[in-house]
Amino acid sequence: MNVFLLWHTHELPGGDEDPKLIGVYSAREFAEAAKRRSSQLPGFSSAPQGFTIDSHELDKDEWREGYITVP
Repeated sequence: MNVFLLWHTHELPGGDEDPKLIGVYSAREFAEAAKRRSSQLPGFSSAPQGFTIDSHELDKDEWREGYITVP
C-alpha cells in the first residue's frame, strides 16, 4: 500500500531550504485536494511552485544505505 506525502519547500535568503510536510494521504486525489486548499493560504499562495507529492510504500525501508556528513 502506498501513501502520498504533500510537501511544500521554499528557499530562504542565503540558499537554505524550508520544507514543510503538509500531510500524509491514502490516495493521490486527497493529496491533490490538500494542495489546492493549501495553495490558498498565506505564504503558500506566494510560492505555488513549492508543492510536491511523493509516493511511499508502507512498511518498506526508504533509506537502505549508510550516509556520510560532508562539512
